[in-house]
Amino acid sequence: MAGILAWFWNERFWLPHNVTWADLKNTDEATFPQAEDLYLALPLSFCIFMIRLVFERFIARPCALGLKIQANGPQKAQPNAILEKVFTAITKHPDEKRLEGLSKQLDWDVRTIQRWFRQRRNQEKPSTLTRFCESMWRFTFYLYIFTYGVRFLKKTSWIWNTRECWYNYPYQPLTVDLHYYYIVELSFYLSLLFSQFTDIRRKDFLVMVIHHMATISLITFSYVNNMARVGTLVMCLHDAADILLEAAKMANYAKCQRLCNFIFVMFSLVFISSRLGVYPVWILNTTLFESWEIVGPYPSWWVFNFLLLLLQVLHSFWSYLIVKIACRAISKGKSGKWNPLHVSKDDRSDIESSSDEEEVPRPSLKLHSSTTTNGTNGTNGTNGYLTGSPCSDEH
Repeated sequence: MAGILAWFWNERFWLPHNVTWADLKNTDEATFPQAEDLYLALPLSFCIFMIRLVFERFIARPCALGLKIQANGPQKAQPNAILEKVFTAITKHPDEKRLEGLSKQLDWDVRTIQRWFRQRRNQEKPSTLTRFCESMWRFTFYLYIFTYGVRFLKKTSWIWNTRECWYNYPYQPLTVDLHYYYIVELSFYLSLLFSQFTDIRRKDFLVMVIHHMATISLITFSYVNNMARVGTLVMCLHDAADILLEAAKMANYAKCQRLCNFIFVMFSLVFISSRLGVYPVWILNTTLFESWEIVGPYPSWWVFNFLLLLLQVLHSFWSYLIVKIACRAISKGKSGKWNPLHVSKDDRSDIESSSDEEEVPRPSLKLHSSTTTNGTNGTNGTNGYLTGSPCSDEH
């Protein structure tokens, strides 16, 4: 075991040349990031998850009811023991051959059986009230952490000059505010990763899992080898759009259509400009070029930048979805109401009932990664370094 740990924490991988772990031990004069600091994120992520449950039950739910959002879910399928057994034990999506067999067995026509399975699948989906509560929780967290990030960063030197992220690297002391920022962000994205398996299952489930894993990896990588300064820039950059996405979704659930449309337009502008403009010009420029010039590359530097580039690929994918949704909404708006969140349902929703409203994609990204809706999770976003996903109900 000791050999495996020694191999994993090899200084030649994690640190620049001529730097050792002993050089980054805490002293009376300075405190540096330590890998064991991140253990705190595990119990804290559980606490955040429990806070979420309390928040949704005692704050978000009353707000939703005050907005007259109903708790009614999709129409329930009529009880049928035979079909229920097939649904739970064999398949939720019977093929044509099985449908014909059930049709003969029950003396029902195939279309009726297909409708039963569709209603039964939708029956497991949460109500609009539940979705509103999820979005309100994410909105509240993103608003809080973004506000904290802005207040923290405006007092730093590296937000004005990104080269400050690399001067005297890696001997940059860890402040209490920076440590708090990192641990809370990491804990939140760990809680989002856990909740992917308990929340609404979206079509972009795998994409969001990858997104959160990349975010968590980025936070961990950047903290362990003390790239925390640039990490704070990535996290703060991604939180801004996540706030707007969750706000648009809440307006959509509350049937405030004009407000929803306005916020979605603002979200689209902020997401695309920050992910396809500011991120590559500001973040990737400093991690790829300024750091190369000032510090020079080393193995974990390559891994770190690979994850950041992977994040940029996700940004491009989500931006494509947003533009696609907006174009479709504008096209349909010529003959009726313009609702980008509703129009996006064909691409992202797992709800098959035409009467059930779906949500918009969701971007979340932090250096570390909320979810948009099913096809578009929280954000989630990211969330994280990697927080942002317009495709998820995460952010």
